[in-house]
Amino acid sequence: MTTRKKGSIGSSFDEFLKEEGIYDQVETTAIKRVIAWQLEKAMKARRVTKAQLARQMKTSRSQLDRLFDPANCGVTLDTLARAAQALGRHIRLELV
Repeated sequence: MTTRKKGSIGSSFDEFLKEEGIYDQVETTAIKRVIAWQLEKAMKARRVTKAQLARQMKTSRSQLDRLFDPANCGVTLDTLARAAQALGRHIRLELV
């Protein structure tokens, strides 16, 4: 019988993702999902529709749909900043 230390079993999930070679992709997608969720939450709080937000940002509704698509990580910082500004918020980036 093998004894095991109490607590963690095996490697961490981050280590698993790194071993699979997908850590950066998963992290980027997760960050994008969180930002999209925060923007949607701010829209609901201010009772702003996607069409209204698109007009305020001077962009198309399809561009806005790409912003809220969690799988689309190609959204520019400018687009994120304009969306945040239109909702009375701002984007804060940090290099760690």
